Amino acid sequence: MAYGQHQSFYLRDRWLSKGIKHLMGDSRFFYNKESFEIIGLGKNMLQSLRFWLVATKIIEEKFNNEQKKLHCVTQLGDIIYKFDRFIRFYETASILHYELTKDKEPATAWYWFFNIVRQEFLSKEELLQLFIEWVSREENREISTKSLKRDIECLVKLYTAGQASFDPEEVIQSPIYKIGLIEEKNGIVHKRNGQIEKIGLTALMYSLLDYKDRKEVETISVEEIVNEEGLWGRVFNMNRTTIVNALEMLTNHRVYKISFTRTNNLDTVKLPSISAIDYLEYEYKRKVEALV
Repeated sequence: MAYGQHQSFYLRDRWLSKGIKHLMGDSRFFYNKESFEIIGLGKNMLQSLRFWLVATKIIEEKFNNEQKKLHCVTQLGDIIYKFDRFIRFYETASILHYELTKDKEPATAWYWFFNIVRQEFLSKEELLQLFIEWVSREENREISTKSLKRDIECLVKLYTAGQASFDPEEVIQSPIYKIGLIEEKNGIVHKRNGQIEKIGLTALMYSLLDYKDRKEVETISVEEIVNEEGLWGRVFNMNRTTIVNALEMLTNHRVYKISFTRTNNLDTVKLPSISAIDYLEYEYKRKVEALV
């Protein structure tokens, strides 16, 4: 598992757009000695940007024929750059959040907070202590407490920077704060219930289809959606009632509707035969055309 790779910088507005733009022209951009000057970021910020691009699945690391590491923009990165490069849509912010939290690596703290932690109100000190205890059980190596503390601080900032616009330290917004999953007041961190209108039906459907693709399944039970790691109840902190409401809305999609069967307490969802990426491209094309 991985810790502290963000260099203590949370993801900023327009960072993803800058990173994708430069990588499209040079897949070895992050290994160019002048990259930080070209992109207009400090050296540590540049390392942080690379982490966020990889962690949100906007880029992937590969090796060329000379066994040199390079970074390639993913299909997800292509779609976001084409249709919403400045993360104006709630759905894009939610998808970035989903990609960040669905796996243990490389953003372990984010996976842990949304998939493992069940308490809704905790102080930062309590949160750090729980994280230290969990990491000590999961790891066979010693992890610096300072590194874990930086993860907690950065995690909270990623979801709250922009909420308190009167705070001069929060002038630079995070593109993910708008989905409203974390609130901090007086040192208390509140994990808030996900709301359909802030997460977006497109992001919810994308996550189900991605889960289907990864697990190679065609149907998912409501119990799984509520309780399984990487699904709505965990990563979006949605309660069962909200989940059922969202599923009923998704049965009305004009082309790619789900089939939601509710019998004998064995509620199941049959998903349409389309990949998560193809569905996302379809929805974003439709969304952008409607805005023109």
